[in-house]
Amino acid sequence: MNTQNRASAPGAGPGVLPEILTGMNNAYDILQERGFIAQVTDAALRDRLGSPLTCYAGFDPTADSLHVGHLLPVMALAHMQRCGHRPIVLVGGGTALIGDPSGKNEMRRILSRDEVRRNAESIKKQLSRYVTFDGLESALCLDNADWLTPLNYIDFLRDIGRHFSVNRMLAAESYRARLESGLNFIEFNYMLLQSYDFLHLYTRHDCALQIGGNDQWGNIVAGIDLIRRVAGGQSFGLTFPLITTAAGTKMGKTESGAVWLDPARTSPYQYYQFWINTDDRDVERFLLYFTFLPAARVRAEIDSGIQMAKELLAFEATRLSHGDGAASQARQDARSAFYGDGGNLDSIPASRIAASSLRSGVPAFIFFADAGLCASRAAARRLIAEGGGYVNGERVGSFEDTITLEHVKDGYILLRAGKKRFHKVVVE
Repeated sequence: MNTQNRASAPGAGPGVLPEILTGMNNAYDILQERGFIAQVTDAALRDRLGSPLTCYAGFDPTADSLHVGHLLPVMALAHMQRCGHRPIVLVGGGTALIGDPSGKNEMRRILSRDEVRRNAESIKKQLSRYVTFDGLESALCLDNADWLTPLNYIDFLRDIGRHFSVNRMLAAESYRARLESGLNFIEFNYMLLQSYDFLHLYTRHDCALQIGGNDQWGNIVAGIDLIRRVAGGQSFGLTFPLITTAAGTKMGKTESGAVWLDPARTSPYQYYQFWINTDDRDVERFLLYFTFLPAARVRAEIDSGIQMAKELLAFEATRLSHGDGAASQARQDARSAFYGDGGNLDSIPASRIAASSLRSGVPAFIFFADAGLCASRAAARRLIAEGGGYVNGERVGSFEDTITLEHVKDGYILLRAGKKRFHKVVVE
């Protein structure tokens, strides 16, 4: 078995902040302290992490960007690398052609090979902000299309399929939850393919640990069993909790949709705003999950004041995904908008309106809805009626109030919905 791929020193990607370890060098202890661990397949994993090993997490390239809902396994891989282990980022160019039924109510749209290839290339670039792929002791970024697409189906059934019990597969939560709504044969193969991925990485790269969300438990256990049956080896699995916010919503979802890591989809300013709008009850948990700040400092920041802790979370999270410059600019623009100090607001979402449209005045609720701060005019009415609509820092008294040319300051009108959602309307 190939052992030359094992790392002997931690790495840090260009967007990764240096971590101050407090004598806690075992990756298991760090992940446990920070709340990452939901389940492990073997209690011996902690001892195994006392020496370097190779681990992996998979990301199916079903879009050309990851979103914040993918960040937990990304951060876990980064922690592993910083503790001297070698991560493998597995881009599922092959499995994306099938679709994973885990946690899904219906079958995914089948993507073309060209779509999958383009998406995979984009995701690799994004992940390089968290783990380093350069150098002899660095992480690997692999695409399972390289070994899945050439498979001979008959040979695969004879060599791999014979090790799987249909009864056990149907007992897995990922399949059982789909039986009522319908599970097609393509999706039924997904567990076999993911298990084969683990076997391939184990035999070719000495990869002994797969990590993923709790909805991947059945697939991970199946892979461990396949490794034992085919290669006679020992491997491990570790899963994370499926994150919901304190309000009960899915992590990374907003009124306007997913929060993407791609700045063309979600600007650094919007990304910063997502994090600074975190529910007070989630701030400590998210600082532990989505930054590299030592746990002791996280607790100290929470004790010092929740608002400052929110700003720290927003800055550090944006810094990791978009770099120091973008994070600093987003923070500056957010402060300028909130405190109305007249600073640079260039990164705040903006739209344009003709001056002639304001001569006779536009009802405030229509103005807010058309600017995109509210999903509908009815929502804008509610926002203003509840006291959450602001124009140039002044609360709008009634949704029937009109916005006119008198509201234009320095060529724009600054709108605010709630505490921290801003929009600039440039008047031409």
